[in-house]
Amino acid sequence: MAAITAGMVAELRGKTDAPMMECKRALTEAEGDMVKAEELLRVKLGSKAGKAAARVTAEGVVAAYSEGHVGSLIEVNCETDFVTKNDSFLSLANAAAMLVAKYNPADVAALAALEYSQDGFGPTLEDVRKGLIGKIGENMTFRRFKRFDSGASLASYLHGTRIGVVVEFVGDAVAAKDVAMHVAAMKPVSLSSDQVPAELVERERSVAAAKAAEDAAVALAAGKPVQSAEIVAKRIDGGVQKYLKEVSLFNQAFVKNDKQTVEQMLKAAATTVNGFTLYVVGEGIEKKVDDFAAEVAAQVAAAKQSA
Repeated sequence: MAAITAGMVAELRGKTDAPMMECKRALTEAEGDMVKAEELLRVKLGSKAGKAAARVTAEGVVAAYSEGHVGSLIEVNCETDFVTKNDSFLSLANAAAMLVAKYNPADVAALAALEYSQDGFGPTLEDVRKGLIGKIGENMTFRRFKRFDSGASLASYLHGTRIGVVVEFVGDAVAAKDVAMHVAAMKPVSLSSDQVPAELVERERSVAAAKAAEDAAVALAAGKPVQSAEIVAKRIDGGVQKYLKEVSLFNQAFVKNDKQTVEQMLKAAATTVNGFTLYVVGEGIEKKVDDFAAEVAAQVAAAKQSA
């Protein structure tokens, strides 16, 4: 059998971008034949893409694109933070953001069917995605995107690659960019208090009511007077109003000058914000937490049973 050298492994890895150990296995199976090893890897990488598709993708990047008054924001996910530094993965995300803005796909499936290079001959985004899954060995998904074409100006801000914001505005571009940075830092849920989703308001009211009931129980146990129902109702309403101010953009203290609200800053800059979109990588995705000790124990137990 031909000796498999580190140089041979490095050469095959350079050609295929496959994991090092898989390159070594392929070369061993091919008895050092580089062409045959590459073919074996292509077969294995294709099957790997299918296996990877079932794995959770809670890491990833957010990418933005704008041209004139048209733009986009997209989240592309992967399994580990390591892949978010890969140039090919970043290129995929940026290409997807551009295609969303230019071609207005109806959904993720329509986006994936678009040609990566738009030259009429190249692979689709889905082809490129599957190819990267095979090369890197991790699942990747186009999770969500939003296209902007309301006629308003656009200001975007990316905090690294994990947080992305697009602000739709009329007026001063510098003020709008500051708002985008503010949104990334403070994460409001709506423009104004009256736009906060009803389910969030009710959840906050329930929390305030539970706290009031707990305080009443403590007072009773200590033999102290309990507040009247009217006062309790006012406390609950006050707690809800405080929450609404904290989570609505216009009412928040501006991060660059906490002596004024965002609304006051925008008024001074003669700027109107019509909307914003905030993406945080992995938001709402349940991440798998691996218990390494349990995994090792399970492997030991399985080895003993098969012995």
